[in-house]
Amino acid sequence: MLARHLLAATFAGAILWGGFASAAPDQRLDSTLGPLEVTTVADGLARPWSLAFLPGGELMLVTERPGTLRVVGLDGRVSEPLDGVPEVYATGQGGLLDVRLSPDFASDRLVYLTYAEAGEDGKAGTVVGRGRLSEDLSAIEDFEVLLRQQPKLSVGLHFGSRLVFDRAGDLFVTLGENNRRSTAQDLDKLQGKVVRLNPDGSVPPDNPFVDRQGARPEIWSYGHRNPQGAALNPWTGALWVNEHGPRGGDEINVPQAGKNYGWPLATHGIDYSGQPIPEAVGETAEGTVAPHHVWEVSPGLSGMAFYDAERFPAWQHSLFIGALAQPSLIRLTLDGDAVVKEERLLESLGKRIRDVRVGPDGYLYVLTDEADASLLRIGLAE
Repeated sequence: MLARHLLAATFAGAILWGGFASAAPDQRLDSTLGPLEVTTVADGLARPWSLAFLPGGELMLVTERPGTLRVVGLDGRVSEPLDGVPEVYATGQGGLLDVRLSPDFASDRLVYLTYAEAGEDGKAGTVVGRGRLSEDLSAIEDFEVLLRQQPKLSVGLHFGSRLVFDRAGDLFVTLGENNRRSTAQDLDKLQGKVVRLNPDGSVPPDNPFVDRQGARPEIWSYGHRNPQGAALNPWTGALWVNEHGPRGGDEINVPQAGKNYGWPLATHGIDYSGQPIPEAVGETAEGTVAPHHVWEVSPGLSGMAFYDAERFPAWQHSLFIGALAQPSLIRLTLDGDAVVKEERLLESLGKRIRDVRVGPDGYLYVLTDEADASLLRIGLAE
């Protein structure tokens, strides 16, 4: 019923739409599991960063890093920018970033956003907030800030950030270290952390540092560099996070409460200058947790999604990750939690992949990262 209501509002003209895209596959590409069918759902998007499907599966919200939020339909229609989106710091890697619906969206219509926000000194930090999607899909109403990354230290780099709700309804947020390496080890700062919040932004009383003097109570885990991918493992309920290494050493971690994931004390990478990371003592460091999986050469990891849909059984127990530096869609085969195989998809497109989500229809939906970018639908030929 809600889906029909949303579509009715859309076609009643509450939103101004752009052009249409063809529903037929544009091309077929090779994969080890058979031909991939790649369909352009929509194009003309400006540096899109994230997407979230609305109930019914016909429409989705898509963030664009310059600061706009749009509704995109599976028929290729793209709305005008929604009103009520906060002003963002659209410099370097900053801008409007992740989008996630409330677990109770059908009743509360709440939409969660992360974005970069400038401070008075011109430096910026990541912000988490939420507002209600209007009934006519034209605006985010009553937007409120839930968390500000403090202190603000970024001049355009390493904001993170992804949003994930766990099975209990707690909200995890990944926060980059703003290219200030040592801050990832500082418990009085929100740089280089995964934080856990209640849906209203308050702090769960069982967070690991709630009772530690000098530590931020929001922190769940620390020692992270720039985590730009996060997803909930559907078979275990555990949060998985991927993060950029420096020059080499991209990682997947499975953050546990109160644990230190090493940056910058432990890394498989080196500085962009070619020199060692000054703080690093090696690939491992005492008191830190080694990566669950690591790439010695950085693909440039971004959004990720576990595949547990029924549509393509061959993809079951796969983890898909967008890659920016080595443009592709990475498919990792899992045996339990162990990564046992890697495949690179979409390499021939030459497109940086910013986000990947599993749609309600069982297809993969992928955002490319360009000034004139596309939303692609990916499936195995049936």
